[in-house]
Amino acid sequence: MLIPFNDDNPLEGITHAYVTWALIAVNVLVFVLVQHGYRAELDIASAFGFGAIPAVVTHAAVLPEEYVRLPAELTLVTYMFLHGGWLHLAGNMAFLWVFGDNVEDALGHARFLLFYVLCGVAGGLAHSLAVPDSASPLVGASAGISGLVGAYLMLHPNVRIWVLMFLRVPLRVPAIWPLGAWIVFQLWSLFQSGDEETAWWAHIAGLVAGAVLIVFLRRPGVPLWVMTRDGTPDGRPPV
Repeated sequence: MLIPFNDDNPLEGITHAYVTWALIAVNVLVFVLVQHGYRAELDIASAFGFGAIPAVVTHAAVLPEEYVRLPAELTLVTYMFLHGGWLHLAGNMAFLWVFGDNVEDALGHARFLLFYVLCGVAGGLAHSLAVPDSASPLVGASAGISGLVGAYLMLHPNVRIWVLMFLRVPLRVPAIWPLGAWIVFQLWSLFQSGDEETAWWAHIAGLVAGAVLIVFLRRPGVPLWVMTRDGTPDGRPPV
């Protein structure tokens, strides 16, 4: 297990990552105030009312009226702000804290928010299509976070980041190594682990969406695949 906690990557286009901070704050507030975070598990009313239920999203089933809070399409956004527990929340927020500011820097505030939501929606749709008859609510920011991973690798694969290995050993390594290992783990888990409790397709779809969207939404002049400190990828002009 590799948990990121810092990176050596100063901001260039913005002074403060306001949207990243706001997203972290909203996730924590929803967990504490809406989910009543002192509980060990996500309560049923919140999970079914605001989580993305594949069978409801695909119209294979109808949610009982007492649980309906929003149209099914809107739950593809609201599910991103619910979490199954403190560890679920803390893991996602650690990734958002480390990588969100630099992706926001590359996109600008408004486009970063759009980017984050689109990655989450892509993940929710992919999960719903993969298990269209499932009545289990999808919750968590993981698809949006996966989009950040894809975008960060497209932007800064060689930036050194600090990670905790096994939650104990601090390591400072190029981003491509721990994030690449994370991607390999997602793919392995999707096809080999047999773990049906985790929405692996949501992670993969969010990752792909992030890698694609950053190409089109980044601010003019922001290069991709910066491999050296002078801003050129392997000696070639920035693209």
